[in-house]
Formats: sequence, C-alpha cells, structure tokens
Amino acid sequence: MSKNSLFSRYIRLRRRFGAFWSVLAGFVFICLVFISGIAGYMWVEGWNLLNSFYMVVITLSTVGFMEVLPLSDNGRLLTSLLILGGVGGFAYLIGAFSQLVVEGRLQEFLGRRRMQKTIGKLRDHFIVCGYGRIGAIVAKEISESDNDVVVIESNPEIISQLEAKGIFCVEGDATKDSVLKSAGLDYARSLIAALSEEAANVYVTLTARQLNADLTIVARANDSSHISRLEFAGADRVVLPHTIGGVRMAQSVLRPAVTNFLEIAMQGKIDLQLEELFVTPSSEFIGLDLAESQIRPRFNLIIIAIKKNNGEMVFNPGPNEIIESGDTLLTVGKTSDLSNIKESL
Repeated sequence: MSKNSLFSRYIRLRRRFGAFWSVLAGFVFICLVFISGIAGYMWVEGWNLLNSFYMVVITLSTVGFMEVLPLSDNGRLLTSLLILGGVGGFAYLIGAFSQLVVEGRLQEFLGRRRMQKTIGKLRDHFIVCGYGRIGAIVAKEISESDNDVVVIESNPEIISQLEAKGIFCVEGDATKDSVLKSAGLDYARSLIAALSEEAANVYVTLTARQLNADLTIVARANDSSHISRLEFAGADRVVLPHTIGGVRMAQSVLRPAVTNFLEIAMQGKIDLQLEELFVTPSSEFIGLDLAESQIRPRFNLIIIAIKKNNGEMVFNPGPNEIIESGDTLLTVGKTSDLSNIKESL
C-alpha cells in the first residue's frame, strides 16, 4: 500500500471523528502501551501471561506495589519506558478529554445524540433538504404551522445555528441514503428538496422516491426546462422560486389590493386561514351536498374548491355538490372555526 493511500485514509479517519480524534488517539496509544508491556515482560523476563498482565497493571496505575518477580536490567529498563509511556499517555488523554468538556464539544455530541433519538420517534413530519435562502423560509413556515420539521444540511456552522435555535437537524449529504433515513424518511409526510444545485435536487428526489413510495416530494428548480426531469425522478410538484417571485411582483403592481390581502392573511395579521380539509371515511358529511352539510352556517367557513378523490378539482362548487369520502375541501375561515370542523371530519 502506497504512502499516499495511507495518508488519505488517515485524513478521512481524522475528519470522521472530528473533535473526538484526540481522545481516540490517546486511548489507542494507552492500549498499545499496555499490550506492548505485556509482550515485553513475557519476552524479556520469560514470565507467563498472568504475571506480565499484573505487572503492567500495577506499573501503569502507579499504585506502588512490589515487583511480581525480581527484574533483570533489561526488565528495569522496560519498566522505566512503560512508566514514561503510560504516564505520558494518560496525561495526554486527560488533557484531550478536558478540552472536549471546556469547549462544549462533549455536551454538543450528547445533545446531537438526544436529538437523533427524538428524530427517530417523529411521525408524519417534514424533511427540508438544504437550509439556504429558500430552505430557511420553508422550515420557518412549517414550524410556525405547528408541524415537526427536520433539516438536512452539510454545513457544520449552519448545523450549530439550527441546534442553538432548537430546530431538528441532521448533518450530512442529503443525496446519501443513510442521511435521509436518519432524518426519518420512512415515516415522513413530505420532503422538500431545496438544495442550490439542481442536479443534487434530482438525485435527492430520485433516492427519496425509491426509499419511500408514498412520500410527497416538492423539489426546487431554477429553470422551467428542468421541471420534466424532476417530475420523472419522482417529484409530485416542482417549484420555480424565481418565477414565483417575478409573478408576485407583477401582481403587486397589477392587483395591489388582492396581493396585500393575501400577504396580510399569510402573515397571520388577521384571523384568516386557507386550509385543506380531508374527508375521512367516518365523516358525518359523506353523501351530503354542501347545502345539506350546513358547513357555512354551522362553522362560518367558505368552501372555495373541492379536490375529488380521482384528482378532479371543482372550483366554486355549487350547493348541490356531493361530498364524498376521500375528498379534500379547500376552505377559508377563522382558525378556531377550522379547528371545530376537523372534529366532524
């Protein structure tokens, strides 16, 4: 094996353990000193394994017990080297561990372990891949809607910021299966691929679709020509942030009143919310038309559209529109009223 290959393996290993590399190196050195001491006494003095082991233990622990058997000159030299190596190794190990505690790395590691256990218990949550300008807004909106969100980010500095804010996060490459699974992909409701590189979003979408066929995937694209590629990879919906931003600016000029109203509603400045209500098989509204259901007078809600179970969208439904199991009611109303009707669905 070449020197370059050994050095590259050493670098990868050191990067993998990060701040814990010093502790690991100190522990490995102590183990080597211990094993070398046993082998040395067996070879130099001709002792058996038990006597050699006991001599190494009392020497490295510096308890001051008498020698197991009389030592030769070579044996005394070996003991001296063993004491120097053992004391130096223990001092280095204690210093490395103390540095971890002082710098907060140990607490950070334990905190990440606790967070990972919590993430493993999440169900029906959202996964956001990438915490850039788009991903940060997505994660913020989902969190403010009282939903659990897990962010996958490869930048250690951003991970530290997320941990300080108490946001569930996983450090790593979102294109890797192991990283997606550690974010709870098997039990997630939806995944948002908001990475800056479009090729990475395609790969994340393809991988997530293979791992979870029932997952809802929303992917970011920078060009309309790439929409078909992301949809072919398995995205349920592809969003063009630049296009949406441009349309929003144009609407602010062409229809300022409508735009201002939507902005106020979306920002929560008025008690108004646009919500999707799924009609379960046990709902009391199944088989009734909108007039018979009395949704408007009972709950003070407006049904602006109904998405049928077959995917058909009925806009501005009339009073004779029948509500069926599996329908999704697109509703506008107060937050409290929306909470009340969910009990009947």
